[in-house]
Amino acid sequence: MTTPAHPSDHTPAQTRQPLGVAAIGYAFMGKAHSNAWRNVASFFDVPAFEQKVLVGRDATQVAEAAAKYGWAESATDWRSVIERDDIHIVDICAPGWMHAEIAIAALEAGKHVLVEKPLANTLGEAELMAAAAATARANGVQSMIGFNYRRVPALALARELIAEGRLGTVRHVRAAYLQDWLSDAESPMTWRLRKETAGSGALGDIASHAIDQVLFLLDDAVTEVSGRLHTFVDRRPGTNGSASGLEDVTVDDAAWATLTLASGAIASVEVSRVATGRKNSLKLEIYGDKGTILFDLEALNELGFLDATVPVREQGFRRILVNEPEHPYLEAWWPQGHIIGWEHTFTHQIRDFLTAIAAGEAPSPSFEDGLNVQHILAAVEESAAAKNSLIQLNATTIEGA
Repeated sequence: MTTPAHPSDHTPAQTRQPLGVAAIGYAFMGKAHSNAWRNVASFFDVPAFEQKVLVGRDATQVAEAAAKYGWAESATDWRSVIERDDIHIVDICAPGWMHAEIAIAALEAGKHVLVEKPLANTLGEAELMAAAAATARANGVQSMIGFNYRRVPALALARELIAEGRLGTVRHVRAAYLQDWLSDAESPMTWRLRKETAGSGALGDIASHAIDQVLFLLDDAVTEVSGRLHTFVDRRPGTNGSASGLEDVTVDDAAWATLTLASGAIASVEVSRVATGRKNSLKLEIYGDKGTILFDLEALNELGFLDATVPVREQGFRRILVNEPEHPYLEAWWPQGHIIGWEHTFTHQIRDFLTAIAAGEAPSPSFEDGLNVQHILAAVEESAAAKNSLIQLNATTIEGA
């Protein structure tokens, strides 16, 4: 993936018919994506588009959400929506078990597709999606997976610094994504805790982000994986009508993985939904022989940087406040010193997606990138099932990373 363009580099907005957008899903991610669609043109010069329709299963609730989020109309049948001639882009914010069916149908209908991570619930579904994306791309139909943390300006800057050789040879990486929303054993069951709907637990939900960051920042590939999964609370209050009132949790609460990279670097990945006190903490540490970078999502406008090439008496971590116009994406926002937030990553994501479509270029990260992460997640599961055995992967460079 090339360095994200600054707003001054943007393709001028097109004068042709506006692109009609349909979003599928109106809950957490649907709201985040809707916010981005509603605001992106206020800050970035992007091709003209219209928020045509928001799709959801409950007619009353989706209609209310559409009115709040800026969509012209609502619908409950995604199949009829993707057949419409006035829909050119389909943004999939539905649960993972629906990704493959919707994405493949939309691509085959000639619609550009943005889909939330992880790409799918299973490796087989992800492979079908990547194949459909490749076929569609040959016909000028674009697709992208929503790893929004690639659009955190501080992490985009970290990638630039690493690519410039400021860390020298990267030796090892630590990535920890910790949450606590399941720390209470009385927290009730949701679709995210059932394997048939979620695919996996913390592994697919947040380890996918952490692993993608390792690959993105280092522009590297994984060759070996060892992993462990654990479910700390295996039964929770549910609605299955059991005598006990409890339902079995069929996914993991936490996951650990050690990744060997093609470059020779080693990455450790730890994720948890039961890390009491951690609300949404993604921490990254990248250690090279000439320097180190630190990042914490809870301070997403900051980057810690140590330059080990200066004399020892001058060494020490310094804080880079990443909100200067020279930093990725930030020329479009507020005067320097005025920080941005988590929601802006989705705006940047929509900006990059629209700009790629206008230029007739494949956006990044691609479905192939999503499939690559899916292979790694599957290897973690395989290793865990085999009691931490080492799983070999092909060391192929990530297309479009």
